[in-house]
Amino acid sequence: MEPLEKLRKARLEKLAKIKNLKIDPYPAKSAKKQTIAQCLKLRGSQVSTAGRIMAIRGHGGSTFMDLVDESGKIQLFFSKSQLSNVNCQLLELLDLGDFLEVSGEVKKTQAGEITIFANDLNLLTKSLRPIPQSFYGLKDVETRLRKRYLDLIVNPQVREIFIRKAKFWSSIRQFLVESGFLEVETPALEPIPGGADARPFITHHNALNRDFYLRISLELYQKRLLVGGFEKIFEIGKIFRNEGIDQEHLQDYLQMEFYWAYADFEMLMEFVEDYYRFIVKETFGTTKTRTGENELDWAKPWPKIDYFDSFKQETGLDLSKNPKIEDLYKLAQKVGAKPDKKMGEGRLIDSIHKKIIRPKIITPSFLINHPVLVSPLAKRDSKNPNTVQRVQVMAAGTEVGNGFSELNDPIDQKERFQLQQKLRQSGDEEAQMYDEDFIEALEYGMPPAVGFGLSQRLFAVLVDKPIRETVFFPAVKPGK
Repeated sequence: MEPLEKLRKARLEKLAKIKNLKIDPYPAKSAKKQTIAQCLKLRGSQVSTAGRIMAIRGHGGSTFMDLVDESGKIQLFFSKSQLSNVNCQLLELLDLGDFLEVSGEVKKTQAGEITIFANDLNLLTKSLRPIPQSFYGLKDVETRLRKRYLDLIVNPQVREIFIRKAKFWSSIRQFLVESGFLEVETPALEPIPGGADARPFITHHNALNRDFYLRISLELYQKRLLVGGFEKIFEIGKIFRNEGIDQEHLQDYLQMEFYWAYADFEMLMEFVEDYYRFIVKETFGTTKTRTGENELDWAKPWPKIDYFDSFKQETGLDLSKNPKIEDLYKLAQKVGAKPDKKMGEGRLIDSIHKKIIRPKIITPSFLINHPVLVSPLAKRDSKNPNTVQRVQVMAAGTEVGNGFSELNDPIDQKERFQLQQKLRQSGDEEAQMYDEDFIEALEYGMPPAVGFGLSQRLFAVLVDKPIRETVFFPAVKPGK
C-alpha cells in the first residue's frame, strides 16, 4: 500500500472511533465568535474560535496545538485534567488539517506566548488526507497550481498575493467610478470574435443551434454602446484566447477596458499615467515596485518611445519605406521570432518588435505611433496616415496596457476588416474576422473616442510572478 493510502486508512479508522463516541465529525453549525486575530488581542478574556490544526505537540498530560484561520495563528493548550472524558478521547483522535472549535481563556504561557487555555473543544471537520508538509511536501509548480487549495494551506505568502490582487482590481474600479465612468456588462459569447489578434475558443449554443465564440476582448460591444449614446464606460470581465502558455500568457484571464467619448489621444496618455500611479499606490502603499533586479518607479514621468524610430534603431529597417514581406520574414527568422509564412506584414512587424525591442523597455513608458498594419482598430494620425494614434504601456520588458484613438470611420474600418479577412483566408488564424454588424453600427455614427485596456499581466509584473501564479486555478496538464 502506498504511504498516502496508509495515512488515509489510519484517518478513516480514527473517523470511525469518533463516530463511536457519538460525535458528529462534520457538524453544520459552529459557535465561533472571534477570529484568531481578535483572540490575540483579548488577553484575560474568554473566547470561542475555530480554525485548522497546523501543529500538534504532546507533553505527558498536556497537548499544545497551533490553530490557524484566515486572520492568523494562535497556540492552544489542553490539559487533560480540565477536559471531559469524551473530549480527552477526541483529543487523541485529532490530526493536522482537522478543523477544530475551542473555548477558553486567553493567557500567556511561561514562555511568553499568547495561548488559549482550552476548557472545551468541538470537531468541525475531520481531514482524511494529510496536508503536504506532514507528508511529501509541495514543491512541484504544476502540483501547486493543480491543487491550489493545498498551496494556500502550506504557503501563507501565496494567500497574501491574492489579497493584494483583490486590492488591485478594487483600485482599478474605484479610479474609473470616481472619474465618472459607468460600469457595464457585455456578452462573453459572441457570434463573431473581435477586438484583438487571437485565436478564439468555439462553443455551440444548443437553443439557437449555432456556434458562438468566447470573447477575445471587451472592445466591439462597448463601442456599440458609444454608438448608443453612452460616453464614459468600462467593463472588468473574463476574456478567452486559445493560445500558448508561458510566463506572460493565459487562456482565460481578467481584463479591464474603458471607452471615453470626446477624449483625445493626449488626454488618454495623461489619464493613464495618473491611473497607473493610483493603482500601484493603492495596491502596494508605494509607487515603487521591483521586477527581478529592476526597481520600477511609477511616479516618474513616462518617456514616449516612437515605434518607427525604435524599430529602425534596433533592426536597421525603415518601416516608413514599406519593406517587402519577404524582407520582414527573413528579419523575423534572423531575430528568432519563429514566423509563420501565413503571417501578413503587420503580424511579422509585431513579432519582430516583441522579440528584440519590447524586452529592452524596462521603466514605465509609452510606445506610440504604431504602423497602421499592426493596429486594425485604431484611428490614423492625421499628420502621418501610415501611423495610428495608439499607445502601449510598456514596463519590465513587456506590454502592460494598450489603448488608442478609436477608428470611427466605417469605410476605413471596413477596408481594414477586409484586409484582415484576406489574411485569415490565407491561413492566419489570429487575423481579425469581418464583423458586418459592427460596421453597420459605425455607419449610424460613433463619436470620437479613446479606449484603453489592461489585464492580469499588469498585476503579475507588479508582484514579479509568472502570470499563472497570480490566478487561483490556471489551466494545467492533468496529474498522474
